[in-house]
Amino acid sequence: MKPYCDYGLTLVTDRELCLGRSLTEVVDAAVRGGTGIVQLREKSCDSRQFYELAKALRELLRPRAIPLIINDRADIALAVEAEGLHIGQSDLPLRAAREIMGPNAIIGLSVESEADVRAAEAVAIDYFGLSPVFSTPTKTDTNTPLGLAGVGRIRPLTPLPLVAIGGISAANAAEVLAAGADGVAVVSAICSAPDPEQAARSLKKTIDQVRNRRY
Repeated sequence: MKPYCDYGLTLVTDRELCLGRSLTEVVDAAVRGGTGIVQLREKSCDSRQFYELAKALRELLRPRAIPLIINDRADIALAVEAEGLHIGQSDLPLRAAREIMGPNAIIGLSVESEADVRAAEAVAIDYFGLSPVFSTPTKTDTNTPLGLAGVGRIRPLTPLPLVAIGGISAANAAEVLAAGADGVAVVSAICSAPDPEQAARSLKKTIDQVRNRRY
């Protein structure tokens, strides 16, 4: 059975943006503020460090029933019994990822265009990560930003949840959701906030307001 997943607000981690605070400190605050998913994405550490971070976050999140999604590394996801895996266009093929992770894992795929969505084997994944919606300094290896119009074009192409990332903050999250996204994922908006808990709470409040109007 797949774990429950609230795609409204995802924190994507980056230790270098945490203003000297530990990653667990920032994640703990973000979850108190309403973050529903945590994706561990750390590009500047070796496999052992990545494993230790994943293990620490798994222990922090498990009692709160908050899913931990591991970026790229299926081996680490399995080793710490994380709830899911997020992969990009040049990572593991979707079906291979599903075979490795098993039927109950949450699997997300980054997409940067309508063509990416059409080409995806939707049977093997649980959500799409739309990247980037706006320009962002936290991820430079992406295509031209989709913009709100791009989110709107992709929405009719799939029934799967769309989680938007890239330059998203409390100031523009409502527009992204109104354009068709089911949720947003942020990095610096929480990691670099003076008060990560309050930053997450502000984002969650915006998300809930849009959802209430939608339903």
